[in-house]
Amino acid sequence: MNQLSLNLVAIAVFLMTLTTLLGPLLHISPAIPAIAIFGMMAIGTLDAFSFQGQGQNVLLDWIAGFSPAHRERIIRHEAGHFLVAQQLGISVTDYSLTAWEALRKGFAGQGGIQFDTQELDQQLQQGKLSAQWLDRFCTVWMAGIAAEKWQYGNAEGGSDDRLKLRAVLNHLKFSDAEAEQKERLCVLRAKTLLEENSAAYDALVEALTRRDSVADCQAALAAHLTSTIINQVA
Repeated sequence: MNQLSLNLVAIAVFLMTLTTLLGPLLHISPAIPAIAIFGMMAIGTLDAFSFQGQGQNVLLDWIAGFSPAHRERIIRHEAGHFLVAQQLGISVTDYSLTAWEALRKGFAGQGGIQFDTQELDQQLQQGKLSAQWLDRFCTVWMAGIAAEKWQYGNAEGGSDDRLKLRAVLNHLKFSDAEAEQKERLCVLRAKTLLEENSAAYDALVEALTRRDSVADCQAALAAHLTSTIINQVA
């Protein structure tokens, strides 16, 4: 069960408990909260099987979106991915900053930065991946976590990013210890790139907040970035 499903269950349990305690005082029939909870769980089951959990993503993301701090953290997380991808020569094709935007664009999960992964996919299908491409993509995947740690001192997001990294490393037969070391190293590399380009990062955050196009976001970066340093991670 993913974190969103667990959150939905937690909400259902809270509502059940609350209505059970307040029901007698408000003269609410015990059947009403039971029916409501059953309905929520039925909708959740339908969503999981028919829409791959996208409904839960949209609902919980909409609730969390009432917090300006939460919205800003997401933007700063995704800006980390965008900037580091730009620096390492990995094309950004699109982005979404909410689950609803992701659903409208046909992206899975809660959205985020979409990359051109054609080279990665081709090499993985052949059962091999060059060290250079592995390090580039691993650094980009860890860049959101690196951005949060740099800006806030801790990372609340990034679980899906870690899953992507671990899936590829497991496919390439990395041990758990080697995967953990690779993750830490890539977070550090991404954080260094972000710190070295703080002005470009701030400009990108502003562009993403305005929902500028990918081309406009790239232009905002180009105005502040040092030259693209593809070979820094090799």
